[in-house]
Amino acid sequence: MFADRAKIWIRSGKGGDGHVSFRRELYVPNGGPDGGDGGNGGDVIFEVDEGLNTLTDYRHRRKYTAQDGQEGGKRNCHGKSGQDVILKVPEGTVIKDAQSGKVIADMSAGNRRQVVLKGGKGGIGNQHFATSTMQVPKYAKPGQPAQELEVMLELKVIADVGLVGFPNVGKSTLLSRVTNAQPKIANYHFTTLSPNLGVVDLDGAGFVIADIPGLVEGASRGVGLGLDFLRHIERTRVMIHMVDAASVEGRDPVADIHAINRELEAYNPEIAARPQIIAANKIDAIWDEENSPVERIRKEFEPKGIKVCPISAVSGQGVKELMYEVQNLLNTTDDSPVVFEQEFFPEDVFVQENLPYTVERSVEEPDTYIVEGPRIEKMLGYTNLDSEKGFAFFQRFLKDTGILEELEKAGIQEGNTVKMYGFVFDYYK
Repeated sequence: MFADRAKIWIRSGKGGDGHVSFRRELYVPNGGPDGGDGGNGGDVIFEVDEGLNTLTDYRHRRKYTAQDGQEGGKRNCHGKSGQDVILKVPEGTVIKDAQSGKVIADMSAGNRRQVVLKGGKGGIGNQHFATSTMQVPKYAKPGQPAQELEVMLELKVIADVGLVGFPNVGKSTLLSRVTNAQPKIANYHFTTLSPNLGVVDLDGAGFVIADIPGLVEGASRGVGLGLDFLRHIERTRVMIHMVDAASVEGRDPVADIHAINRELEAYNPEIAARPQIIAANKIDAIWDEENSPVERIRKEFEPKGIKVCPISAVSGQGVKELMYEVQNLLNTTDDSPVVFEQEFFPEDVFVQENLPYTVERSVEEPDTYIVEGPRIEKMLGYTNLDSEKGFAFFQRFLKDTGILEELEKAGIQEGNTVKMYGFVFDYYK
């Protein structure tokens, strides 16, 4: 079976603990503290690999762990940072929180690499705690704990056009005729067990078309194979709805179109509302020219703005005209890619604890405000501020925790500086 879903457990690395030690050398019996800092834990990173087209690798191995940071050492030796774990996925993979089903990342539309779980920050050694009044600090800071999460990987193929319809209506035959795809073709239901992609070339223009298998009545409720493949139509901009106009198997083509549209509506109303063209296939097998079923399909659907194109996928009759109609429809639709926005931020889970923090105005620099405390340290340790999404989380964190409100109460003005340990930024509304 085509592997387009997988559930895996991921864990970032724990930060290494800071070290407690003192300088001990000949003739220096009472040297100062020299405990080194711990290394940072490794991140869990997802990367797009152009050579992959399924999630098969994640069916055989379910747990992925980044390396922990090394503990700090004597003589100010910094612990080694843990090695990241990089998980390769095909383009179009959507990463979701397994428990809530919310989107963490969509690996498409230019998003080639994303840190999903950040490793814990290494703790600092006792050398950092020496003061004029405390010259022999006997404590160091432990490294931040690892993050762990169960995620669901879902592959949603990237195609401009989705080819939908009941089994055995000729979808695979059409795809093999208009593209270089070589799907398995036979005269029995569910011959196609994976979405097949092909590129249609029309005088320099063209589009990607996907044969979406397995649609039957009740597909949106999990009947047949439909639910396994309906997700692959979510990125398509236009649909070719293919029916057996000649009723070779005794099915009513008009009823079939309504049935499939009901399944699309039940699965996702936004998908059902996208533009579609009806390909009335097998016209070479129509024997009653006077009572043409194609005209019946046209009377039912063309008043609703849905174009009906009679074709024969076997002989090629009408196929070229259908492809040009599809291209014209694509030219009038929004060509921006369908991207699933992030709904779940792992950082939220790991900094929810109601830890204390302080907001104070600097005495030495009146235009500078200092925000400190365990909650701030924990947030900075888990957040990748170099990424756009990480910075968006940071901005939301400032608002949701009330830090922005506290800063305004303290008298901050636009252009003033905010310091959070090693992170410094200017304040603007």
